[in-house]
Amino acid sequence: MNKKIIAFFLLLVSSGFAANAQFGKLKDKLGGMVAGKGSKTSGNFKTVWESEFANKADFLAVTGGKGDGLVLGTDDNSATVMNSEGKMVWEGDYKTLTTNKTNKSEYQYVIWKEGGKGGYLFLFDSRKLGTDRIAVIDVANGKELWNSENYQNLIPKDKGNLNSAGDEIETVKYISELDAFLIAQKDGMNMVKATTGEKMWETKLIKGAVAKYVYDAAKNEIVMLNFKPTALGALISGFKNQLLKINASNGEILWDASFRGTIEKELVTRKPILDLWLRGDKLFLWLDGIQVYNINNGQKLWEVAYENDINATNNSLLNNMAGRGGSQKKIYRTLADPLFTDDAVYIVIFATRSRTKYVEKHDIQTGKLLWASEKITGAFSMPKIYKAGDRIMVQVGGKVQVQEIERQTSGGGLGSSGFSGTTITYKIYSDYVNQKNGLLALNDKDGTTVWRSERFDKRITDMIIDKDKTVFVGDGDEFYSYDIASGKQLFDVKHQDAKVGKAFDVIDYGDNVVVVSEKGLASYKKGDGKRNYATDKLAGIDFWYDINGNFFLRNQKNKKNIIHGINMETGETKGTVESKGKGGSPVYGDGIDISDDGEYIYAFKGKKLEKIKVNN
Repeated sequence: MNKKIIAFFLLLVSSGFAANAQFGKLKDKLGGMVAGKGSKTSGNFKTVWESEFANKADFLAVTGGKGDGLVLGTDDNSATVMNSEGKMVWEGDYKTLTTNKTNKSEYQYVIWKEGGKGGYLFLFDSRKLGTDRIAVIDVANGKELWNSENYQNLIPKDKGNLNSAGDEIETVKYISELDAFLIAQKDGMNMVKATTGEKMWETKLIKGAVAKYVYDAAKNEIVMLNFKPTALGALISGFKNQLLKINASNGEILWDASFRGTIEKELVTRKPILDLWLRGDKLFLWLDGIQVYNINNGQKLWEVAYENDINATNNSLLNNMAGRGGSQKKIYRTLADPLFTDDAVYIVIFATRSRTKYVEKHDIQTGKLLWASEKITGAFSMPKIYKAGDRIMVQVGGKVQVQEIERQTSGGGLGSSGFSGTTITYKIYSDYVNQKNGLLALNDKDGTTVWRSERFDKRITDMIIDKDKTVFVGDGDEFYSYDIASGKQLFDVKHQDAKVGKAFDVIDYGDNVVVVSEKGLASYKKGDGKRNYATDKLAGIDFWYDINGNFFLRNQKNKKNIIHGINMETGETKGTVESKGKGGSPVYGDGIDISDDGEYIYAFKGKKLEKIKVNN
């Protein structure tokens, strides 16, 4: 998993002796749950080393690259970097590392390069009564690459929109293909070299932050879509959203185009809800529908207007729900992304505000409507569509993503002489909405329904398509297989017999399908549905990762963060890490990071860090 750009209120791990993991609190398992015909015992991960940061490491704590990458730990005022053997490479206070004496840094992020053996640590020192300062540190050696006081208002003064999502800020975009930063200012845009801060070009004709970009290496051109960032919102006058293509070497605008729609941002991540795809000579903008442009001159070719996701104005279930202390919640990933083929694009349309949806097929050259499927009423989400031969498989129902800002007030509160404090927690997780779930197979020629199945309870897993002939899908307690051409049910397995809880996802694993459940995994043969194994009970499973063929299950319920390594062939637990730290990679949660090759887990708590081997 590439973590080129990651960071923000985190902690990390790495260094010391060879022993069983302690900081990560590796747990022995009392194995023995029946799996298929036999039982298993769980193993232990082995600690490679343990070490300590020189600083608190309570802001950033992440590792770069594979298991031979560096480990970075920062607090507001200092940083420590360890090598892959847990030895300190460098450490220091920002005020001595930087020539502009950057001190308390309200926001920091790291960009890893060269397989995690180097990169950039970007520091922001937003001064209330002075000039804002930024500095960029070379992660490999701790030396300042450059600093500047020329770029102001890069982060919101009230910090209200800074959260633990871990990414770049809105006003600074790293262009990896050019090893450069695009920095938005109230009166224009600047491109600077990442290594030196040297200004490559500036323009007053481009305003706002880069929401999304596509780089054309052959022509050294960038197509980008801009929007008004929070930090500069009140400072930019007469701003209009821009879709444009520029010469990356000098900032010359080659064309600009108008587009329809309003750019919204996700509640927690603050990522703009849009996308850009370049296919041949066409640029597809996914925003309030699909808008298609000629990449050479910016001419709009065709468009289909529809809502890309259900937003707060359309359904009371999603309405920025105010809870205790002003908590907010929004739901995303309810509609499938467009499905492209060489000659067509398939779109899930949100037809009305009454939860009616259907699928449309459009000619990719002209946008002409080729067919529309039957309307599906009462469908809150339709998150997946696939093309399998002459069938279009449609999944009705399934997981949605919930983003939540939870505010808890403690202390005196309103009307009290005491003082109250507010704790803010940012959450991103999957959940289900009660609806009628189903599976549809549409005829690719005319969009008519060939067959459908609605044998699913309150939930339905994603589909797995095997060789365009068979589809596998489950619900909480059952696991099914269907012949795609005819809809004939090939088998129905009682997944509840595996005793690993309700299913919520499926993994395509060679000749098997592995069903991810709330208390573990169960593996079934694609041929006949026979169960290969069920894992030990692993309570509270809410997510899974496949990192270079290494599989992990996660439990972040009840303020825990537990990572289990799983042998997918046998169902055995390789080992378990329970973090007691705060921070960590935003990908893996508090106190945990995992190398890009999946071979090492880093666990940490405060200054302590530990490197753990996944495969013995």
